[in-house]
Amino acid sequence: MRPDLCLTVLLIAATPAIADPLFEPRSIAPHSYEGGWEHFVGGGVAAFDCNGDDLPELYAAGGENPAQLFLNRSAPDGDLVFDAVDSALSLTAVIGAYPLDIDSDGVLDLAVLRVGDNMLMRGLGDCRFAEFDEIGFQTEARWTTAFSATWEADQTLPTLAFGNYVDRTDPEGPFEACDINQLYRPEGDSYAPPLPLAPGYCALSMLFTDWGRLGRADLRVSNDRHYYVRGGEEQMWAMEPEPRLYGPEDGWNSHQLWGMGIASRDLDGDGLSEVYLTSMGDQRLQALSHGAAGPSYLDAPYESGATAHRPYTGGDGRPSTGWHAVFGDVDNDGWDDLFVAKGNVEQMPGSAMEDPNNLLMGSPDGRFAEAGLEAGVASLHRSRGAALADLNGDGLLDLAVLNRHAPMELYQNVTEEAGGWLLVHVTQSGSNRDAVGAFVELRAEGRLWTQEITVGGGHAGGVAGPLHVGLGTAQTIELRVVWPDGDISDWRSVSANQRVTLTRQG
Repeated sequence: MRPDLCLTVLLIAATPAIADPLFEPRSIAPHSYEGGWEHFVGGGVAAFDCNGDDLPELYAAGGENPAQLFLNRSAPDGDLVFDAVDSALSLTAVIGAYPLDIDSDGVLDLAVLRVGDNMLMRGLGDCRFAEFDEIGFQTEARWTTAFSATWEADQTLPTLAFGNYVDRTDPEGPFEACDINQLYRPEGDSYAPPLPLAPGYCALSMLFTDWGRLGRADLRVSNDRHYYVRGGEEQMWAMEPEPRLYGPEDGWNSHQLWGMGIASRDLDGDGLSEVYLTSMGDQRLQALSHGAAGPSYLDAPYESGATAHRPYTGGDGRPSTGWHAVFGDVDNDGWDDLFVAKGNVEQMPGSAMEDPNNLLMGSPDGRFAEAGLEAGVASLHRSRGAALADLNGDGLLDLAVLNRHAPMELYQNVTEEAGGWLLVHVTQSGSNRDAVGAFVELRAEGRLWTQEITVGGGHAGGVAGPLHVGLGTAQTIELRVVWPDGDISDWRSVSANQRVTLTRQG
């Protein structure tokens, strides 16, 4: 979707209509995100398989409440069933968490973001966890609200970025008191002390992404203008030996917004990801300017239907506040949709209090149309984080939403007559087992789908596991992997409606 065009239309044959999306609520043990000023933001959800049964568990931040691990007890293709359990993850002051395999042992670990010391929790199998004690990770007592990770060339451990919000020790704060962000680069089998990424502008989301398919992931940071007030902007760090900020000389366009979350997905089949930024007020869908040599992002036109700037139900006409955003094809029609969690920060009078979550349905002409109310996900709680993932292995994306001052919500996708799908698991031997930084490409019926494997984005939480791709009416699909080091696998032909694993040896 090129923003310098009014609309991008993909020229493909017309396909039969897919049924409208439908979600049904499922019961889950009561859990909410609570706390004072330090927990106005955050409230993330992580979805990942920690016991090897190919069904994702859920881990939900609690703020002043203990964070909660929910074990997935669902029968394959059956109703969603989760059990709340005590574990080493039942920590307080948790803002959010991101799953990744830090030590490449085949068991997912967790980066846990907190008000105070952050924690890297090692997965021991069977959903047991213990704090890493052998990789030299040195944390500091900050207010961490964003995270992303990638593997840089020839490294055994991932590079970790932590985004910090307001510096609570600044006596002149909180306004204009944004803290620095921190970058942890490995030295062999342990981490060096963190590098400061300054200036910081109150980060609420980060994402390492190879934005131009150039062979290197750079770090995008979305910042909250509410506290930097002036002189700040959205940021993109070039991950050079000495990281530096992209500027106008690189084609970077300055954007200022009350940034909360980042979502990324190739929407128009050109192999390059569009970016969605949540905010107080309008949300921003951005794409690289056509023919740009650098990271020159421009806003998509209002006519795209992606701004989601005011509530569409509930009767409150004040501006919306967006938090977690995630792309996914919920009806498997082949066009990515977009879920946005919404909710007032606390009692901000200029923003809507009755602010329903959005389910924006994608279409072949590049436009989005609201379907949250009809689909059954138009909650009016103060939502924060969310996880959009296939929780029971039936090929339909389900939804978990964490709320502030209200119980967490679980929705099962029961869309009838949905299109075809694939779950694509990518793995390799050695370090970076889950091939973070790889691009998975699929082609069928004149279409190309591309998904980048990333860790980060959203708002304070993410999903690890197989990539989900909706395929519409396609029955036979070819797919390949562009590996993080640039090697490209052969095209492989598979049938729709299954989970497939692409493994790289050596």
